[in-house]
Amino acid sequence: MGLTRVFVLSLVAAAAALAVAGPAQAEVNVNINLGPPPIVVAEPPAVVAIPQTRVYFAPDPHVDVFFYGGYWWSPRGPRWYRAKAYNGPWVVIEPHRVPKAVVYVPGDYRTVYGGQRQIPYGQWKKEHDRWDRDNRKSHKKWEKEREKEWKEQQKQEKHGKNGKNGKNGKSGKGHGG
Repeated sequence: MGLTRVFVLSLVAAAAALAVAGPAQAEVNVNINLGPPPIVVAEPPAVVAIPQTRVYFAPDPHVDVFFYGGYWWSPRGPRWYRAKAYNGPWVVIEPHRVPKAVVYVPGDYRTVYGGQRQIPYGQWKKEHDRWDRDNRKSHKKWEKEREKEWKEQQKQEKHGKNGKNGKNGKSGKGHGG
């Protein structure tokens, strides 16, 4: 047999095998990541002051929203968002620009501080500057204590010794890790 004839027979055999195998299936997979759902705080939230600090949180259990230093802060997965007003606009902020006081809020803050008095937004808006001034010294002390705890937890987690009794199975872990 000639080489041409062997080639033609090979092509015919391959075509027949493909025809018997059935139609080819094509699949297209498109993944567009638009980020987490938007942060929606539809009405002025009541806030809870974290004792001995200048950090406040909105007690709504569906979204983590804090107020500190003139801005609203919200962690969403690995990202942080910041807004000048509770209802936005929210912008992505680099994690190293999130104030330590907010990062050091324990992950189980709702359990720890949820029993504190809820302050109506209007009252809080009028009074929080004065409350912040009055709490300046105790806030610095709280922040130092939390920083020490937070660093110790980071070290333990790095070595595989994390606690298991707080939010998401973490023992008081802050929001920044």
